Amino acid sequence: MRVLVVEDQPKMARLVTRGLEREGYAVDVVVNGDEALWLARDHDYDAIVLDVMIPGPDGFAVCRTLREEGRWAPVLLLTARDSIEDRVQGLDAGADDYLTKPFAFAELFARLRALTRRGPVERPAAVTLDDLVLDPVTRTVTRAGTEVELSPKEFALLEYLLRHPDEVLSRSRLLEHVWDFAYEGTSNVIDVYVRYLREKVDRPFGRATIETVRGAGYRVRSGR
Repeated sequence: MRVLVVEDQPKMARLVTRGLEREGYAVDVVVNGDEALWLARDHDYDAIVLDVMIPGPDGFAVCRTLREEGRWAPVLLLTARDSIEDRVQGLDAGADDYLTKPFAFAELFARLRALTRRGPVERPAAVTLDDLVLDPVTRTVTRAGTEVELSPKEFALLEYLLRHPDEVLSRSRLLEHVWDFAYEGTSNVIDVYVRYLREKVDRPFGRATIETVRGAGYRVRSGR
């Protein structure tokens, strides 16, 4: 899952980014409204964490502009202002949720999970492929009723694959959605993590869920 964080306070931006990355999200960070609009127009984010008090245009204006342009990535507004009028203004601008500073990061992550589950259209609470079940709410994966322990990145990669059944997903596309722009390694990291997943969700159960498409990438087939 890929998230855009719009926050002009360096310490807060670092804390939010670090926490989201630990949860398995790929995170891009910008510090003002113009940069936020530029990235949100060019990329399909699964969610946007948007501080209200950023250099212009402010968070309300950014959210309103995106909605007017028909861009419906879920928006979670962050603000130090907690008046009813401010909340109403944010929701009227098209925000999906509103969190007042200071906040507990556990609440931020829970609200973000709820938004990314729903997305611009309702998303299923769990993704199922035969006897493989991935639940983004509890962050658990089971196969044939047995729980499989995955790292945050393994979980994020498996979720993206399962949400695009029968699609051939290139390494660059997987990097873009599961890692982020700041990643400086090579696409070989995808091969490494696919191997990790196979060792955990396939081989112990005698399955072959993730298929290599030579020269193109990877896919999972539905109904197998």
